[in-house]
Amino acid sequence: MSTDFSIRPVGTPVAVSLPPAASNAAIGGVPTQLPANQSVTATDASTASSNDSPSQGSSDLSRQAFFDTAAASVVFQSVDALTGEVVQQFPDEATLARRAAYFHSLDLSKDGSTRPLTTDLTA
Repeated sequence: MSTDFSIRPVGTPVAVSLPPAASNAAIGGVPTQLPANQSVTATDASTASSNDSPSQGSSDLSRQAFFDTAAASVVFQSVDALTGEVVQQFPDEATLARRAAYFHSLDLSKDGSTRPLTTDLTA
């Protein structure tokens, strides 16, 4: 498969690009020796990792998404099912307020600039 974006007829041979060979400096380099406290080791495959924080792993959270028309954005929320309090929201309230204000100012600028078009009325 070619790496460029030019269009060629079907059946035309394509030049093969090979990765560059390692330079002499890289081949003759000294291997890195790190102290044990700075080295990285592979983790045990039997231990599972998770990116969930303790509050997100709770079954007491309900997740919802809705469309904020003023900000023209989809809002994702995690809500505590017991208290009804919003635990996490993306995008946050400040971002939604900025977007809504921006779109409101755009709407105001469209209404204020209604000038007649300058056209030639004589034929």
